[in-house]
Amino acid sequence: MTDTCAVVVIGGGAAGLSAGLVLGRARHRTLVVDAGEPRNAPAAHMQGYLSRDGMPPAEFLAVGREEIARYGVELVRDRVVEVERDEDFTVVLAGGRTVRARRLVVATGLKDELPAVAGVAERFGRDVLHCPFCHGWEMRDQPFGVLASSPASVHQALIVSQWSKDVRFFLHTVAEEELSDQDLRRLAAAGVDVVPGEVAGLVTEDDRLTGVRLADGTTHLRSVLFVGPRPVPQTGLLERLGAELHETPFGAYPVVDPTGLTTVPGVWAAGNAVGFTEQVVHAASGGYRAASAIVGDLLMTDLDAAAQV
Repeated sequence: MTDTCAVVVIGGGAAGLSAGLVLGRARHRTLVVDAGEPRNAPAAHMQGYLSRDGMPPAEFLAVGREEIARYGVELVRDRVVEVERDEDFTVVLAGGRTVRARRLVVATGLKDELPAVAGVAERFGRDVLHCPFCHGWEMRDQPFGVLASSPASVHQALIVSQWSKDVRFFLHTVAEEELSDQDLRRLAAAGVDVVPGEVAGLVTEDDRLTGVRLADGTTHLRSVLFVGPRPVPQTGLLERLGAELHETPFGAYPVVDPTGLTTVPGVWAAGNAVGFTEQVVHAASGGYRAASAIVGDLLMTDLDAAAQV
């Protein structure tokens, strides 16, 4: 059997739950499909969200799920495997359920592909980090390391110097000649030490990061290591629907208008599905904008149809 609803929201993170909340309050039957793979799952706390600063991500999502349920929004733990578009949308879930929807919100986020250095994946979200705005205050004034993945990693090394004056920039697989004169001048001005040589792994003691070990055997005492994951946008469904994408330094993302509307009529995107730098607060805002635009779009569509009768 095929269910019907006004909107299917694909993704149950901050963007998807926010969209579901607005749609539910607007009395639209809404289904949120959540695969249960939030990007910030490795982090113990989320920061910088006014009134929610320091809240564990899992708690934030649990509260959001409770809130959407008050307005009759259904949430299912499943994965969308296919979407077909005709006059409306047919959404097929991995569990076998099929749903017809008039509009879609794609909030599938992205995945972080970590550098292939021993110990990085195991400690990611604890003392191996990528965002100083998320964790810099908590780690302030400790000995920082920054693992280069490209010459663009200079920016990360400079930014984290806001939170610590003891920063070492490990070039890893980047040659010093690849850095511009301006990069080197800025690093020196910020007091960042540039360390050539490939990083072989991390050193830990009592389940804490204590150092970064180079391939030549030397070890640099560090308490925190910042890395630059390669973002992998989850745009498969959007691509199959024919959405136009645009290339960025962090991957290809859908072209959207200020409300999140993609180039596919009836399909909105929000959260990390539209960009690498979207934090939780941005994602929630994006879901809200998309949902409020959908409410107006559905209303005007129905009014225009009624006026023609």
